Amino acid sequence: MFRIGIDLGGTKIELVALDAGGRECLRRRIATPQGNYPATVDTLVGLVHEAEAALDARATVGIGTPGSRSPLTGHMRNANSTCLNGRPLAEDLSARLGREVRTANDANCLAVSEATDGAGAGADVVFAVILGTGVGGGIVVRGQLLQGANAIAGEWGHNPLPPAPDDDWPAPGCYCGRRGCIETWLSGPGMSADHQKHTGRRMSAEAIAQGADAGDAGCEATLQRYEARLARGLAGIINVLDPDVIVLGGGLSRLERLYRNVPQRWAPHVFSDSIVTRLVPSLHGDASGVRGAAWLWPQGTENSL
Repeated sequence: MFRIGIDLGGTKIELVALDAGGRECLRRRIATPQGNYPATVDTLVGLVHEAEAALDARATVGIGTPGSRSPLTGHMRNANSTCLNGRPLAEDLSARLGREVRTANDANCLAVSEATDGAGAGADVVFAVILGTGVGGGIVVRGQLLQGANAIAGEWGHNPLPPAPDDDWPAPGCYCGRRGCIETWLSGPGMSADHQKHTGRRMSAEAIAQGADAGDAGCEATLQRYEARLARGLAGIINVLDPDVIVLGGGLSRLERLYRNVPQRWAPHVFSDSIVTRLVPSLHGDASGVRGAAWLWPQGTENSL
């Protein structure tokens, strides 16, 4: 039994194949066809066939996508790879491959990966966060991905960040048309914009972290503002979902200081006299999303082929 997982990104497509125990057996990475839906479908189908030929076996297929599948139409929506929007991706792939293909957005795939055999393995409730170019979230409860009635469970990044007296207002605008979305504060570009507003210097999140390590006061202040905002945002998740563990993925999850400083800051915003929720980095790092796509077919679904 093999599971194929595919991460359909804007610039690259990555495939992994896992055996029944979750061991990686195969990995492929190629460029994503730009702005061409039929070519994207052809590429995905070709990748699966190539992988199955190498494995000499038929496999289940799960795909992590930008955006999500609408429960109303079955078509893709909210994908920054806009050629996917309005297209029946799962149905087209299922027809071409002759089997059901499961899809989920990238944050949900991170959550599935880390809850299955990652940093949240064994926990009842796992909330997984992507902190990168964008901000997203996914929820797994007792091993099951929670998608919700509107297929937006875990869409944390487009809720407003709880304000603080020292935040700059009006809040930054978001591409979704709202202001003050968590994504505008906690994404990598959001951190860069905040740093420029306070220091006049345009720097990447990575450069800001390096500057803080080197003793730059402006960079240190930016990171402290970021940690305070992340703490307030995650406190809202704890108040509503009360997860056992919160797993961070994405480029900003590599900031080791977050795991020490953020839990110290979220206590005043959590409606409890004790907080046992753990904040941890993803175990599988950059590979977690594509592994989660494979685990969209959990153990016990071997007969689906």
